[in-house]
Amino acid sequence: MLRRVLVTGSSGMLGTALVERLARDGCETVGLDLVHPAGSPLSRQVRGDVRDPDAVRGAARGVDLVVHSASALPSYSAAQIDSIVVGGTRTVLTEARRLGIPRVVHLSTGSVYGLPTLVPTPETHPRQPVDAYGRAKARAEELAEEFRADGMVVPVLRPKTFVGPGRLGIFSMLFEWAEEGRNFPVLGSGDNRNQMLDVEDLVDAVLRAGALPDDVVNTEFNVGAAEFGTLREDFQAVLDAASRGRRVVSLPMRPAVAALELLARAGVSPVYRRLIHKLCADSYMDIRRIRDRLGFTPRYSNREAILRSFEWWRQQPKDARPSAAGRTSRDPWRQGALALAKAAF
Repeated sequence: MLRRVLVTGSSGMLGTALVERLARDGCETVGLDLVHPAGSPLSRQVRGDVRDPDAVRGAARGVDLVVHSASALPSYSAAQIDSIVVGGTRTVLTEARRLGIPRVVHLSTGSVYGLPTLVPTPETHPRQPVDAYGRAKARAEELAEEFRADGMVVPVLRPKTFVGPGRLGIFSMLFEWAEEGRNFPVLGSGDNRNQMLDVEDLVDAVLRAGALPDDVVNTEFNVGAAEFGTLREDFQAVLDAASRGRRVVSLPMRPAVAALELLARAGVSPVYRRLIHKLCADSYMDIRRIRDRLGFTPRYSNREAILRSFEWWRQQPKDARPSAAGRTSRDPWRQGALALAKAAF
């Protein structure tokens, strides 16, 4: 049984949900982050950077498990992403080994696969990242393998995009347009299947990876919803929940992709290039390994997860809704030039 757990990135969306679950389970939790919100159930708060060995060592001393969820966003510069993702992972693993901590659960991403043509994508698929974020996450996984070869237990979780209460990021654009009674665009027909994941299901996966026997968990695991439909269906569910009678609207694929890529290169759109191409084709992973080895069964479908996000967003007073510039997944991302397109929908 876990007694004391260190969560890096404890004030992020996943970190917050994980800390709350651990607290409910009676586990002592230590949080390492640059900021700590008021009212957190953390047993101890350490303000620091995951790249700082002293901060990591001070936070990790005496814990049974480290959950390394601190990360960068794809919207950060390539240098920032590499420093935080690769440098932070190296520091966390090094200090955990130095302190004799038996296990580090490492949060990676399905982005390490790049844009795979094999769908559903298994864990055995080669890492073929196509952008700075995916490349940094792939290098962080290589570090996990090196420490694993040196005797550490380092389960690696590769979640799909996770949503649920607290999640904004690019979803804030969908929620805002739905609430304002606007139609919402998709690329092409929107009939491609795109797997997501509820944050509470991801918390379940993390806890299983943290508690089950070493020989069961010491590998890579895809994590995603078991039930998911098309992008059109998921976006339409949000529009229907807004009760404004609006619809998902198809955009011609080639011109829309060309325009979005141009805006992304100019830095005036939150839709980065990998996401553009992910929205054009089926994107889902094989989750049989985590189901069979860890007994993981997702509770929420795509539709349920995204609607939980939307309902949480609607319950926030308008003057209290986050308004930051998209530095975390809990902030709404600036719509940039796309805000000008709202009038057409």
